Amino acid sequence: MTTSAATSSDAGRAVASGGARDFIDLSDHDSAYLRHLLALTASLKSGEISGRPLEGRTLAMIFRKSSTRTRVSTEVGMAQLGGHALMIADRDSQMGRGESVRDTALVLSRYVDAILIRTFAQDEVVELAREASVPVINGLTDRLHPCQVMADLYTAAEEFGDDFGRLRVAWIGDGNNMAHSWLNAASRLGFSLRLACPPGYGPDAGILARARAAGDVAMVDSPAEAAQDALVVTTDVWASMGQEDEQAAREQAFAGYRVDEAVMARAHPSAIFLHCLPAHRGEEVTAKVIDGPRSRVFDEAENRLHVIKAILLDLMS
Repeated sequence: MTTSAATSSDAGRAVASGGARDFIDLSDHDSAYLRHLLALTASLKSGEISGRPLEGRTLAMIFRKSSTRTRVSTEVGMAQLGGHALMIADRDSQMGRGESVRDTALVLSRYVDAILIRTFAQDEVVELAREASVPVINGLTDRLHPCQVMADLYTAAEEFGDDFGRLRVAWIGDGNNMAHSWLNAASRLGFSLRLACPPGYGPDAGILARARAAGDVAMVDSPAEAAQDALVVTTDVWASMGQEDEQAAREQAFAGYRVDEAVMARAHPSAIFLHCLPAHRGEEVTAKVIDGPRSRVFDEAENRLHVIKAILLDLMS
């Protein structure tokens, strides 16, 4: 990766009422801050930054949705930085039994140095950040998945460099939390983004309009059109967590939105394939693509660790 070091200024950082800086939505931050995080990621991954800079710091992790990569990368990342991550599963917490977000925020702020939450409603994360006096990190909501897209951007930068103005990304499939975070990233970093979504499954109109106003973003009619000359082709499952009862209907609607060898053939010869995982081979992507030479999904998954370390270090140090 050819990214250069960035300053640690507060420009573009979201500020909660208690004065803490949060990482909730990529659109809360400007290009300089996102680039700062990517440069910090590179320094951590290379070993340029080492030691235990978060010695004695504690992170509370509220998980109202199941997780593999978010939980493991965050726990391991805190341990590698010298801190401690405390898992709070929904079934084991008073929040899971109806305690208010405000009371949870006020109590945890007296125990820990930061909070990560993975949940359903975006409003829950926003309220938690508003009421907490420590930084809050959005580990995923139904609306946004900012940490994952930061890892995707870092993976793309490792492959193609950090001149995002030259990057062309194809999003194929559901206009979901990943699509929204790609849109927000495009609006801040200025890369080209083409989205191909089945009718009725497009992204939020407000998020799309904001991204279109900020840069080279467009909805297109087909996966082949989206993938044309793209350097990154990416997708997600057809039915996300909480949508399992829609699986049959979505399989029918998304049948023409599979990333296969024909779609990848339309992309740039150097193009890579990304997927946030877990993947359903044979549905949104063929095995030949996700397990083929152009796939970077496991590099991408590894980079979740390096990115969350950068976010934790920046917010908690």
